[in-house]
Amino acid sequence: MPLPTMEDEMHPIDGDRAVVDLPTSSVDLETWRAAITEAVVPLEIEEIGGVRFRGHLTHALVQEVAFFEIVATPHLVRRTPELISHDDRRFYKLSLQLAGRAELRQDDRTAVLLPGDLAIYDTHRPYTLRFPEPNQAMVMVFPHEMVDLPPDEVAKVTATRFPDDVGLGRVINPFFVELGRNMDQLRTSHASRLVHSALDLLVTMLSQELHRRQGSTGPSARSLAQEVHEYILKRLGDPELTPPAIARAHYISLRHLYTIFSPEGQTVSAWIRHQRLEHIRRDLADPLLADRPISWIAGRWGLHDAAHFSRIFKAEFGRSPSSYRRRNLDERLLAS
Repeated sequence: MPLPTMEDEMHPIDGDRAVVDLPTSSVDLETWRAAITEAVVPLEIEEIGGVRFRGHLTHALVQEVAFFEIVATPHLVRRTPELISHDDRRFYKLSLQLAGRAELRQDDRTAVLLPGDLAIYDTHRPYTLRFPEPNQAMVMVFPHEMVDLPPDEVAKVTATRFPDDVGLGRVINPFFVELGRNMDQLRTSHASRLVHSALDLLVTMLSQELHRRQGSTGPSARSLAQEVHEYILKRLGDPELTPPAIARAHYISLRHLYTIFSPEGQTVSAWIRHQRLEHIRRDLADPLLADRPISWIAGRWGLHDAAHFSRIFKAEFGRSPSSYRRRNLDERLLAS
């Protein structure tokens, strides 16, 4: 089933409604299952409450980040171990409840989401989503590597309810609500900026929750690992960012620094290189930076040797920096 696009029928989002009006273009359960599997990942989906399923899905894609506006009757969603392959690409899903109630379960936690609440979960581990009443939600799907937090840290806060009336939720949740109300903005030249702002806000919220939890148990090896990761991310543009400099800044030995990164299966230098290339890739796809030379963008993130940069970028992403930029900007132009 082809997914609806921004030209398809949209309906107003009202987070205060308990009853959701389905658009006339809604589909049945079999069509819904096929569309969800094609667009996201394979899922088990079934009707609940004796209500015949109807659902409507609107889709937008910005680079590698997919947005879905979902309106549906009561149903149950399962991502079972049998549906997860070791070779699958790993994604996170952010779910923002806009109307009705949802119950998310993953990693031995359950989050009951009410309108305005959001939560994150991982497609590479089993989860269950139960919608006991007519509901509306916005779901954002994005690769693990687009989140500047180690996966084992994110795993601590999956299926955690982030309400819109506490702490950073007062500021961050309304941003996502407005994004859901204005998904047409994801077709403009500012779309990539909006997406990366959304991801930055999400990381801020997750980091605060991780710090809050660690604060109750005192300093730990995990909190040091997070400090080191944050230190590096704030200094990616510094060409002098080296393992010895990082170790000195944290009063630890080089050996200790290497042990922090060993669970991730890569060296400190490899992690820095990957983060730099990800940020460069993001900038190359940004229409607002289209007039900036590629060398300027690479230098902005600490890579000043043009030949070396071009070689490692192609090795990472399968095409040269100029080819990658041209393809992404052309696609954005055609989409507009």
